[in-house]
Amino acid sequence: MFIIPASHGITLHTVESGPKDGPPVVFAHALGSDLTMWDTVVDALPDHLRLIRMDMRGHGQSPCPEGPYPMGDLVGDAGTTLDALRVKGCVFVGLSIGGIIAQGLAAERLDLVRGMVISNTAAKIGTPWQWEDRIKAVRDGGIDANIERWFSRTTARDHPELLEDARTRMRATPLQGYLGCMEAIADTDLYESTAALRLPTLAIAGTEDGSTPADMVRETAGLIPGSRFELIRGTGHMSPVEKPAEYAALLTDFLRSIGHV
Repeated sequence: MFIIPASHGITLHTVESGPKDGPPVVFAHALGSDLTMWDTVVDALPDHLRLIRMDMRGHGQSPCPEGPYPMGDLVGDAGTTLDALRVKGCVFVGLSIGGIIAQGLAAERLDLVRGMVISNTAAKIGTPWQWEDRIKAVRDGGIDANIERWFSRTTARDHPELLEDARTRMRATPLQGYLGCMEAIADTDLYESTAALRLPTLAIAGTEDGSTPADMVRETAGLIPGSRFELIRGTGHMSPVEKPAEYAALLTDFLRSIGHV
């Protein structure tokens, strides 16, 4: 069992839209991406929400300190940033490693998080030795920009521009940031802390996600009493990029169901 250590964190680069006094919704992106992956989803959400997108450390325009990056540091970064923005009681939306950060932050800082959306993620992703192999491959050959495996076959065929956008984000990610976050995922197992959570939760999976299959996401949702699970058909690991309107509709419905509107 991995215990998230205390961390003061660093302040992350963020982009905000909507009124400052609106109900806050915070977005954390996937490994090798940045906050712009949420742009199309944000555009489809109600305009009275305070929408905050953040670049995690080592990604986008956020600082890229030397590694390793314990998961506690990534969770601490999110907490430090929300404190700096004077955010309380947000709904935290995280995809992949962003979903792990959501779970960790909810366990540590319930003053900050009143609900969460964990998308294409799990309480534990892969095994340490699987991640060791991936980390070695990146150290030896650089960041893998072959992101076809993150998308459904239909998206890869009909919308190559989405793959190219994702490939551009990945290639722009500093090597240290990519490796540091891979190492954080490898060392993280949040089954116990996530099973202790008691807050409104929506879990979203893609039917063609080979990285975090739907059953893995469903299992994590099942750890949290009263959680809701939804499938977005015809999507892979990047469900909100492939079908942003459907993703935004699910998110909006969830926000309304918990009175966060």
